[in-house]
This record gives sequence, structure tokens and C-alpha cells, in this order.
Amino acid sequence: MTTDVTIIGAGLGGLTLARVLHVHGIPATVYEAEPSPTARSQGGMLDIHDYNGQLALASADLIDEFRGLILEGRQAMRILDPDGTVLFDQADDGTGGRPEVQRGELRQILLDSLPAGTVQWGHKVSSTRPLGEGRHEVTFADGSTIVTSLLVGADGAWSRVRPLLSTATPEYIGKSVVETYLFDADTRHPAAAKAVGGGSMIVPTPGRELFAHRERDDTLHAYVGLSEPQDWFAAIDFADAAVATARIAQEFDGWAPELTALITDSDIAPILRPLYALPTGHRWARVPGVTLLGDAAHLSAPNGEGANLAMLDGAELGKALAAHPDDIEAALTEYEQAMFPRSAEAATFDNRLYSTRTGDS
Repeated sequence: MTTDVTIIGAGLGGLTLARVLHVHGIPATVYEAEPSPTARSQGGMLDIHDYNGQLALASADLIDEFRGLILEGRQAMRILDPDGTVLFDQADDGTGGRPEVQRGELRQILLDSLPAGTVQWGHKVSSTRPLGEGRHEVTFADGSTIVTSLLVGADGAWSRVRPLLSTATPEYIGKSVVETYLFDADTRHPAAAKAVGGGSMIVPTPGRELFAHRERDDTLHAYVGLSEPQDWFAAIDFADAAVATARIAQEFDGWAPELTALITDSDIAPILRPLYALPTGHRWARVPGVTLLGDAAHLSAPNGEGANLAMLDGAELGKALAAHPDDIEAALTEYEQAMFPRSAEAATFDNRLYSTRTGDS
């Protein structure tokens, strides 16, 4: 190609795109707001599906590295009643097609697969603007700018690239989750560890849910789902961990103690995460020289598909660009025509087993 690809955002989708382009000999630069790859926690567990996420990793020639990250047994699933009664208990027999890995470890194999300097850290985008003929200027928070003839927004829910294509903005879905962590669970929190089992556990009730994973190093990572307006959460002082924990636990009064322990026994302060979504079926008219992938394109309520779709977007866009090296617009048109219906279908897929799983969005 006659131009480098400019990717905004070093999440899983943007990095998959950069890697697939590299496999095909096409240079790309990824600009990321975070100052380093270890600047913040990269979230919890992801189940990588054989029909999208694993296909993306195969296109990136990283399937062997991915297999080395798989945490055996984590596909096990339990569904419990609030009183602790086990309603469903499925062991991990290795045939489920959705092996679990840690998000941070998956991101690292993508980073390690790219040439040095591909990712430019500490580049927070402040604005973007069209220059005509498919060229765009990107301005960063430090005042520096770049001009590119192929700009890809892989910069998540609050994308700074999206306004070039669409006026849509994410809206609160009426639900938030509160994250907690219990460390050394089998030793320090044995009742909660037994309830969660070897993989993941969900306790679904109207408006109140518990979802928990067993992660690496004997860690339980829980998502406490509450369907309430944002002002309900604003009335809780999350700066005071004890007060916030007690208030959230109050909503689960009467639930089995081994379940409420996932809230009250957290080894970290509870983390509030409001959930947002773009309109289902979000799309835009073709604009020369720019496109979106992942949450920037189709942010939806958590349904277990977000990370998988972002990686597949990146892989499919990379392959389209490789197939049309002299016609960027043909590549972008081909990519978007497949991405729009794929993401709309996933957004309408209602799977209660994933309904509180923010780690997959």
C-alpha cells in the first residue's frame, strides 16, 4: 500500500488489525492514550469463541500462542438460586469452543507480535478533522498532529474518530455493574470459592445479578449487576469503600452468605462501571479514508461477544486491505458491508449467562 495505516487505540481490536496487516507486509502505526502497556489493569477473563475470536487469531498467525494462554477448566459453568441452590452445573470437558484466557495476557501476545515502535504510547487524541480527498488530521493532547490517508478508530466507547462518520453517542442502558475481587480464594474465602466452582457462576434475578469467574492465581472476580438509573448510583459514596460495599450488599439481603461474600469480602474497593450502548444496528455512510471497529463501531450491552467481535473486525479489515492494496475504498466498503450486519446480529443476541459480564465488552 502507498500509505501507512493509522490506528487509534491499542485494545484487542486495534492490535489485531495491526498484526494482520504486519502478516501481510503492510505497515501500520497504533496511537494509544495510555502511557505504557502496564498503565492500568486490562480487565478479567475472556472466553474466545471458535466462530469469531479464534478465527481472528488464526488470521493473525497467533493461534499457538493463544493456546498457551488457555486456563484449563474455566469453561465450567454454574447457575445458582439466591439461596445457594445449584440449578445448573456443567463441567469443562474441553469441547465447548470458548476457552478462557486473561485479557491482559491476550493483549500482550498481540503486542509482542508487532515490530518495535508500532504502538506509540502516551498519544491521547483530542480531535480529528477531514482535510479532503480521504485525508484526515489527528491532533493529540500535547498539541502534536499527524495527517493520514487511512484512519481507523479502534478507540472504544467514547471514540474520538467516530464523529467523522456518525453523530451517534453511547447511551446508558439502565444497568451498572460493581466489580469486586477476592484473592487467595480457596484459602481465605472458601465458601465463596466453592459456590463459584472451577469456572464461572451466575445468579440471575430480575434487576439484581451476581456473576463471578475463577481467574488465574486462585482469584475470584465478581460483577454485581444492578438495574438502576445513574442517579441511584450517584447517591452512593464510592470513595468510601466500606459505605459503598455495605450499600450494594444491602440490595442482596437474604441471599446465601457464600454469595454475598463476593460483595462484602472483596479485597479491593468496589469499582462502579455504568454500562452504555450505541443504537443497535448503528451504521454510517461511506466516508473516504476512515472507518471504525469494535466498540467504537458497535458498542452494545455485555453479551459475551464484544472482545471477540473487535478482534474479528480487526482481522477482517486487515484482510480486506491486503486484498485491495491499491484501492482503500474498495477495502473499506467490503469490510463495512460485512461488519454492519455481523455486529447488529450479535447485539440482539440475548444470553443471560453473559448479561453481567463487562470483561467481554
